[in-house]
Amino acid sequence: MPRISRAAPETQPAVQAAKRLNRGSAMLAASVLADSAMEHYRGGFYNPAMVTPILTSIAALSTSLHGHNDDRQRRHRQRDRLFGLTAATGIAGIGFHLYNTLKKPGGLSWQNLFYSGPIGAPAAILLSGLFGLLAERVRDTPPGETPRIFGLNAGRVTSLVTSVGLFATSGEAGLLHFRGAFQNPAMFLPVTLPPVAGALMGKATFGNSRKERRFTRFWLRLTALLGIAGSGFHIYGVSRAMGGWHNWRQNMVDGPPIPAPPSFTGLAMAGLAALALLRAHPED
Repeated sequence: MPRISRAAPETQPAVQAAKRLNRGSAMLAASVLADSAMEHYRGGFYNPAMVTPILTSIAALSTSLHGHNDDRQRRHRQRDRLFGLTAATGIAGIGFHLYNTLKKPGGLSWQNLFYSGPIGAPAAILLSGLFGLLAERVRDTPPGETPRIFGLNAGRVTSLVTSVGLFATSGEAGLLHFRGAFQNPAMFLPVTLPPVAGALMGKATFGNSRKERRFTRFWLRLTALLGIAGSGFHIYGVSRAMGGWHNWRQNMVDGPPIPAPPSFTGLAMAGLAALALLRAHPED
């Protein structure tokens, strides 16, 4: 197997941007792996397809880490295929969750949205696959050229995907926190901070690509910290359930999902990669 060369980072800006995207993809995959394993364990894996997101997220995590350690400036075919499979699994998961919600008595109702498989949850594995696919296409850019996706500036495309992802993930968190009646004021944070980051990334998508956007980078870092802090809040929420950590087997399953909030961290990391792409390859 040929040895992977490790050239100076400044000579390979496209590779460095791809690695940033790989980190975001890996964070999303890790969040999905832990979250889907816990949620589908609670569902007793009654449908054999429920193991699919677990296997896929393991593959996505491993593939993202492989990409992060690869300094070559060309697309890796096997990684590209696996990221495509990951994205397809996310789309299928959204369809399965929607179908399971609609087939219950009452159909599309608040009760079913609250207690069925969350429709937006598989979107995280979809985003992991999409960011991986974007990373491979950015990496495949010839030296000296601007990375492009379907003829469009890759930084703008990545900004748009990040913006949509932040709004969607915040919506899912809002639904579940509404179910919890926002009993803790901190529960408002996932429905306030990430949408602002999403709006800022939307502005970056269509705005002046030469702008520094220091405030946007600051807000993305704040969103990344929110993802980590959110897991801490959920750990606290589990501890407050009857029996606390002495009854961890039940409370971990029925309490707030500890692995879910880092999805915001993964999206913020991808957003920072998008801004780095725009700064390194501004349009005239």
